[in-house]
Amino acid sequence: MAIELHTWDTPNGRKISVALEEMGLAYSIHPVDISDGKQFEPAFLKISPNNRIPAIVDSDGPGGKPISVFESGAILLYLAEKTGEFQPPPGPARVAMWEWLMWQMGGFGPMLGQVHHFLMVKDEAAKAYGFDRYHKEALRLYGVAEKRLAQAEFFAGSDVSIADFAILCWAWRHERHQVDLAKFPHFKTWYDGMMARPATKRGFEVDLKTARR
Repeated sequence: MAIELHTWDTPNGRKISVALEEMGLAYSIHPVDISDGKQFEPAFLKISPNNRIPAIVDSDGPGGKPISVFESGAILLYLAEKTGEFQPPPGPARVAMWEWLMWQMGGFGPMLGQVHHFLMVKDEAAKAYGFDRYHKEALRLYGVAEKRLAQAEFFAGSDVSIADFAILCWAWRHERHQVDLAKFPHFKTWYDGMMARPATKRGFEVDLKTARR
């Protein structure tokens, strides 16, 4: 049975389409138009009580029973556990995967989201203050990632993990948040390599705004 992916075309939504493609899992797309308030509808709140995309429903969950999972980081961890893929074996590399996944969830995503927000603010004074504050933090975070990738090929070490999917899908918007990847050469090499992966490309190309069964 296909996993139901309830999502929209955002960095967090793309994390899951990329992971599903990389893991070779069958899935159906159930668009949740967040620009039209669909994330507040009762049916969606049953599987995502925080009214945020993405969420999944897996009819073949633990013990063969259906399960729903919300929060993109939790979904990535669930899928990695389900398939046994894109997570290192227990040990230091597994811990590194957790660290960098939480780094994305707690900083790299939220701070870049603030850059996106303030770029759309019409009040120029408010826009200037907010953009300056969060853009500086965005650059700092890219610098943190640059240092990591100067030491390791991928964020968890020598192999691609779900942490890479999570970080990549926010870096995908680097032009929008006005970051020049050329200033972060190790990050750019990693980014270009990840985006060239066939399954990752499919995860970015799939239409998340049109239902697909």
